[in-house]
Amino acid sequence: MDSLEEDLTCSVCYSLFSDPRVLPCSHTFCKSCLENLLQVSTNYSIWRPLRLPIKCPHCRSVVELPPSGVDALPSNVSLRAIVEKYQRDSEPRAPSCQEHRRQPLNMYCVQDRQLICGLCLTVGQHHGHPIDDLQAAFVREKQTPALLLARLSEQKWSQVCELGEQLEQEKARCDALLRQDRQEINQFFVSLEEVLARKKQEYLEALSEAAAEVAVTYDPLIHRVKELQEEQLDLVSLGSSVEEEDSPLVFLEKVHQFRDRVEKFIRTPLPSGINLSVTPRAATYLQQNWPAVTIGSLEQAPVPKLRCCTRCDGGIGTETGAEAEPPVTAAWDRWRRLQPTASVALLGLLLLLLAALWANPVGGASLGFSLLSRLSQLAQSLSGSLVTSVRDTMEAECAEMGAAVQRWGSQLSVLRDRVVQQVALQLCIPT
Repeated sequence: MDSLEEDLTCSVCYSLFSDPRVLPCSHTFCKSCLENLLQVSTNYSIWRPLRLPIKCPHCRSVVELPPSGVDALPSNVSLRAIVEKYQRDSEPRAPSCQEHRRQPLNMYCVQDRQLICGLCLTVGQHHGHPIDDLQAAFVREKQTPALLLARLSEQKWSQVCELGEQLEQEKARCDALLRQDRQEINQFFVSLEEVLARKKQEYLEALSEAAAEVAVTYDPLIHRVKELQEEQLDLVSLGSSVEEEDSPLVFLEKVHQFRDRVEKFIRTPLPSGINLSVTPRAATYLQQNWPAVTIGSLEQAPVPKLRCCTRCDGGIGTETGAEAEPPVTAAWDRWRRLQPTASVALLGLLLLLLAALWANPVGGASLGFSLLSRLSQLAQSLSGSLVTSVRDTMEAECAEMGAAVQRWGSQLSVLRDRVVQQVALQLCIPT
């Protein structure tokens, strides 16, 4: 239909053809459009007065019209008929029945209050219903809108408006509650994140302190080992240079210096191997202590104090758990706790030995050596959990005590002999 309408449109006024006329060039235009063009052409033309020139708007060719003008042009009858038929078909048609196609709705069913067609009344679902013609139904229902509007009272309008306002207020209240809840949720989880971040920072600081302790423990040893490596490399280089020396005097002098340095290097003790055990381990500690932590007790969630437990001479301890106390640390703790008692016991033992030596120097000395040997055996049979340095210290102290007792025994024997001699001399002098 759109392409047909374009074909039925005048190219001058862009409307449907009105009284279409044909120019000698076979192009068709509205009569009124040609008259306007002819008037414009006549005003600016020097054409012969008996002929009226006009330029075709489509092909731009100049044609001559008779003196009578546009009325002398033939009318396009076929095109006019097509335009009139198109206009008739374009007019709105009466609605058709949806159930019976192409049947106009020309009757009104009073019972169902709807438009029907003839087939609906005779064979359709409206068979036997009272009907009325469209005009009578239109007149009868003409007053219905006014009656219906009268039923819409002001009270109903006010109720509807009031209900609308209440709904708007309730919606605003719910939106405010939701905004408040959203703020509280954000604040709650932000506080949780802050607490977790603080706990994380505390744990990381504990790890940093442990790392610093590890560095303090190992860095001097590593530095010392590197110095020994450099010293050995220097000795190797010096030995090579000594071997290449040809002068006997210089060679002997260098060999003597080289021998002293080598012997000194060999006598230099190596640093004791140290194995640090970091306790408690993070994964085990978190698995043991943090599952029971609730959100309410998150502030009191435990953060461990990391310890680096040392064991010398390359000894490697076996950890039985993240919270198990290392054997070396436990041994040192027991040794510190036993120090006062051990001091008192050693003092009492020393007094006992002195008394025995005063009474019987030989027997006291043997008794002292016996007790010292027992004490040495006791020190050697200490639990394997004590570190070697503690055992060595006790053995050295026992050895020193044995030597001191021996010296004291000899001195007491000499003193006793002198006292006996003095007493005998006093007894032998006559009065």
